[in-house]
Amino acid sequence: MATEMFNPPHPGLVLREYLEGMAISTAAKKLRVSRATLSGILNGKKGISPEMSLRLSLALGTHESFWYDMQANHDLWKAKQKKLPRIERFRMAA
Repeated sequence: MATEMFNPPHPGLVLREYLEGMAISTAAKKLRVSRATLSGILNGKKGISPEMSLRLSLALGTHESFWYDMQANHDLWKAKQKKLPRIERFRMAA
């Protein structure tokens, strides 16, 4: 069973480390996205879409699901911090 990470970082923070020393406008141009889109990701305001995960994998040589999985882990952890209403279990017919 996989261990759950405590408060996983937004993937934009990790991406900042990968892009160390590269201007946002340069990285955005290479990824063929707007500077605003990339800036939103790097600042934790936007999430990594499946398409962006593919773009990043091509540009950085990472696995194609690396960035998307990181985003999913971050989103799931944040969702678990919220109080959910009482959910009734489905009873399936035999």
